[in-house]
Amino acid sequence: MTAKPDLRPNNPRFSSGPCAKRPGWSLAALDGALLGRSHRAKDPKAKLAETIDLSKAILGMPKDWRLGIVPASDTGAVEMALWSLLGPRGVDILAWESFSKDWATDVTKQLRLTDVRVISAGYGQLPDLTQVDKARDLVFVWNGTTSGVRLPNADFIADDREGLAICDATSAAFAMELPWAKLDVVTWSWQKVLGGEAAHGMLALSPRAVARLESHKPAWPMPKIFRMTKDGKLNEGIFKGETINTPSMLCVEDAIDGLRWAESVGGLKGLIARSEANLAAIADWVAGSDWAAFLADDAATRSCTSICLKIVAPWFTALDADGQAAVAKKLSGMLEKEGVALDAANYRDAPPGLRIWGGATVETSDIKALLPWLDWAFASIAAEQKATAA
Repeated sequence: MTAKPDLRPNNPRFSSGPCAKRPGWSLAALDGALLGRSHRAKDPKAKLAETIDLSKAILGMPKDWRLGIVPASDTGAVEMALWSLLGPRGVDILAWESFSKDWATDVTKQLRLTDVRVISAGYGQLPDLTQVDKARDLVFVWNGTTSGVRLPNADFIADDREGLAICDATSAAFAMELPWAKLDVVTWSWQKVLGGEAAHGMLALSPRAVARLESHKPAWPMPKIFRMTKDGKLNEGIFKGETINTPSMLCVEDAIDGLRWAESVGGLKGLIARSEANLAAIADWVAGSDWAAFLADDAATRSCTSICLKIVAPWFTALDADGQAAVAKKLSGMLEKEGVALDAANYRDAPPGLRIWGGATVETSDIKALLPWLDWAFASIAAEQKATAA
């Protein structure tokens, strides 16, 4: 068997969510958490407002946008937007990976809107963006968490659009530039780029989105946790820290810790640089690999957070689907057994391969230490396959 590498990653956590905590994190970061307090009391509410204000500042969000903390992670934030805003216009949905397909299911099978166009593409590709109609509402992800394919820009969104641009940015926010002038709704969760805890989402609304909320009454029942208006007007309290449901103040403290760390590494520019350095390290390795390639075909669309790799060795591609899945599972299993990469398997619906999180909390030195282990594990499996065939 091929000799094991000498160097191991200091932090083997490469999960795409919940993601690695920021470097140097410990439970001591949560010492200031206001536990056992009502989230509507003065001091806890101030913590919630601080989370909102820091997020807006680091992301460079326009001052006239609203940002609120909402339940059920990014999924809750996206579904709040879909249930509250869609209906007045036809809808275009860009679907090229698992979660964007989920939003298409929500719109077509749950909301049951009839004037819907799903513009789709397979894993590794982007849909035909020229099909987007500025007169229609648009639902899309910025970065495909399960495919490793991101939008290179928002040129396909018209400046004079009539519809709303609703963007799921959960694995893009804090690692990629978001063109706020092209967007109307942006969502993300704490558990991605800044390594926060799960179950809390962020929902950002442009003035155009607020105008839609105040002028449109959905034709379907609205659960309490989705309601953002009262008597036809926006409930401004949601966007000042008055959450609809009870948040975890422990998670809030952790989110603030992540945001303060983001400031310490240079804000958004520093976070983007860290993520791009992780992608560059893997790209250098892929360039010299005879068995691994990016799932994203176009270099301009390769994600710097959810970095997805496919296996291109001829003996592997000759296997049937079950055989390929078994090899990919064994590959990630070997990495986990060695303690060098936890949770690096491909997403369950994605093509067999690996998914390595490269968000800002991951050190490039750990990425570089991991790469020889990928070669070791694959070479070991290849040797076994050759021996079995013989």
